[in-house]
Amino acid sequence: MINVRRLGHATLTTPDIDRQIEYYTEVVGLALVERSKDRAFLTCKLGLEAIALEPGKGNALSRISFQVDPGRDLDDVARALAKDGVKTERRSGISPGIAKAVVFTDPKGTEVQIFSEYTFARDDGRSAGIMPLKLGHVAYRVDDVQKTVKFYCDVLGFRVSDWRDDTFAFLRCNTDHHTVNFVHDAEPQLHHIAFEVKDWAEIQRAAETLARHDIHLVWGPGRHIIGHNIAIYHRNSDKVRVEFFCEMDLMKDESLGYFDPRPWHQDRPQRPKVWGPETLRNYWGYGSEPVIRGYQTIE
Repeated sequence: MINVRRLGHATLTTPDIDRQIEYYTEVVGLALVERSKDRAFLTCKLGLEAIALEPGKGNALSRISFQVDPGRDLDDVARALAKDGVKTERRSGISPGIAKAVVFTDPKGTEVQIFSEYTFARDDGRSAGIMPLKLGHVAYRVDDVQKTVKFYCDVLGFRVSDWRDDTFAFLRCNTDHHTVNFVHDAEPQLHHIAFEVKDWAEIQRAAETLARHDIHLVWGPGRHIIGHNIAIYHRNSDKVRVEFFCEMDLMKDESLGYFDPRPWHQDRPQRPKVWGPETLRNYWGYGSEPVIRGYQTIE
């Protein structure tokens, strides 16, 4: 087991890289740090890489990167993965901030890049768009949730924060309630990507920014029950569902085993558990009515 520490960047394919660069810089507020004919890399203003773009169909995740402990030997990472039957290869020049990585394919067919050393991007001094703190999580539809969760936990060191019945899993690799989500679907595909903003005021500003660009919310604002983050969702021109969120549950001490106490928690203390299929999507806001569709059917 290699014990992933944080989410790096997500690589999305797009039929129009220039259009998506404009969206991620002018609307989302990321900084473009590298652009070539076949790829582009964008970082959040605090220097963390968030999105890479490459040619292909829209609304598809082709790669995802995760960081392990800085200083860890990548040969040791490769050996640990080999013990779990994972075939890997070494690559260099992954991104502007990642010189070297161990690469393999996960059970759902996504290329995973594991790196230990990262170089933060410089501040470009430009203020535009929403400007989130970081890429917070990536959610994916899979045809075998149990198999995917087992791989991410047993091989990559993730922990299960919550289940919604046996169809939707929320996994963490640090204090955040979830870094990856897996929901059952017969057709594997990207579910959504999510950016963290500072607070509720930034959620409001994000909604206003989207409106000024004639981008309408497809869900929210509301407070989720599982994870308890306040969230809004929209779709970009590639039909990628994008979430902005704040106030997600935090497990600050793994040995205590419960999330940082909040006034809206249903249990005291709020520990990882299996939520029933009747669980509402939101504590308040859209989706808090008694009869709702499943999580996976957000438009």
